[in-house]
Amino acid sequence: MGLEEQLPGGILLSTVEKVAGFVRKGSLWPATFGLACCAIEMMATAGPRFDIARFGMERFSATPRQADLMIVAGRVSQKMAPVLRQVYDQMAEPKWVLAMGVCASSGGMFNNYAVVQGVDHVVPVDIYLPGCPPRPEMLLNAILALHAKIAEMPLGVHRAEAVAAAEKAALAAPTTLELKGLLR
Repeated sequence: MGLEEQLPGGILLSTVEKVAGFVRKGSLWPATFGLACCAIEMMATAGPRFDIARFGMERFSATPRQADLMIVAGRVSQKMAPVLRQVYDQMAEPKWVLAMGVCASSGGMFNNYAVVQGVDHVVPVDIYLPGCPPRPEMLLNAILALHAKIAEMPLGVHRAEAVAAAEKAALAAPTTLELKGLLR
């Protein structure tokens, strides 16, 4: 990323980490991955009534190489899952994923073979946003929760370890199908 990669481990001060976290949380560029009705609410959040620009997110990126937040809005089909993973892999570090809506979080009411039962089977998810579809106020609240998570993220040597551990833990979680139990 720059200076923090050049310094040996343990030299970076906590004040510098706080400043970098503050700056990083105010400059998120989301990559939209709107697949269903939740995308309409995401577009409403970008409108003048809810004004997502006040959080530094007025630029929705059409290319994953310029984005650091992926908002997965809607259900993910089995055919769309490899595309979702490819878009996630093309995003530069640091990157975050927000699962917007019940369909993205757990498959929603579509419990069949064609729908992935939660986007966390494909990519690690940082924030889950319930609702069918969630209101724009709920999306803003989830973004503020993500801002708090970003501000606490370490830099330098410890950042790579934290990112690897978080991704491993997120992908090792029990599947949504196992958690649903008797609904099958």
